Amino acid sequence: MQYDYTADLEERLDLVSDGKLEWKKLLSDFWTGFSAQVDGTKELRVSQVLDALNIALGPMVFPEKEDGSDPRKCPSCETGKLSLKVSRFGAFVGCENYPECKHTRPFGGGEAAPTEDKVLGVDPDSGLDVWLKNGRYGPYVQLGEDKKPKRTSLPKTWPYESIDLHKGLKLLSLPRHIGDHPEDGKKITGAIGRYGPYILHAGTYANLKDADEMFEVGLNRAVDLLAEKRAKGGRGGAGALKELGDHPETKKPIRVMSGRFGPYVKYDKVNATIPKSVDPNDVTLELALEYIAAKIAKGPAKKKKAPAKKKPAKKKPAAKKKAPAKKKAPAKKK
Repeated sequence: MQYDYTADLEERLDLVSDGKLEWKKLLSDFWTGFSAQVDGTKELRVSQVLDALNIALGPMVFPEKEDGSDPRKCPSCETGKLSLKVSRFGAFVGCENYPECKHTRPFGGGEAAPTEDKVLGVDPDSGLDVWLKNGRYGPYVQLGEDKKPKRTSLPKTWPYESIDLHKGLKLLSLPRHIGDHPEDGKKITGAIGRYGPYILHAGTYANLKDADEMFEVGLNRAVDLLAEKRAKGGRGGAGALKELGDHPETKKPIRVMSGRFGPYVKYDKVNATIPKSVDPNDVTLELALEYIAAKIAKGPAKKKKAPAKKKPAKKKPAAKKKAPAKKKAPAKKK
């Protein structure tokens, strides 16, 4: 941030407010400098902009290492150089040797996310491998390698290194059926969303402290938490089945809803139908984004034009009836 620029602009705005400076003069000076800066970048490629950002933001993105080695050297392939990169989901740091090297880490520092997938063991019920993987939304566990395998994200309180087969199977068992509510008999379930573990009943969500509590909470405790949440005006409207989180670009909420014609994904003004073959509880944020993108690409449904109403034929005015001729009175006899 250029604090001197901000301070100078505030002073000039104060002068405009006091009537000591014409506002048109202020806008003209601003536009002259701004337009020149924009014109100077129109022909630049994305790679040129990223190279400039790598230099300008180097101390923050690539801090110096204690051993004095190159902070931009890729720790995975050791031959490539780390660089800022952009995607539809935001900025991140990656190796220039992509796709040969898939090393990435979050923008702004931090440890690199594990890039190698590994098998935790075998699910005794299905006989499928339980995988521990890392995706664009973070690490997750996956059952098997089918086209649409079951997946569950890791809770923030469970480190990647601590996940074993036992924890993996617990995560894949979600959503957990805690019990039926004693008042209406509807299910109370526990699951993990983008904002952490929660319990859900009839569209009302109650957050839990950590994933361990979600696997331990009983029916009585769940009923109390839901009652407290409703008393405070809990989040989650009627008909909401699942809170998936916010859209990575617009930050607007995405929910799985229960509708008259079946479950669907709701995002802003977009309602995307969930296929009948997919369990609404298995819908993830990534899957919801695919449904939303397909719905937007399809475009809004065209309204059928109502058939034009036929104008009623104009009735001819009825002919006026002639009044009957008056009969002459008979002549009086003399």
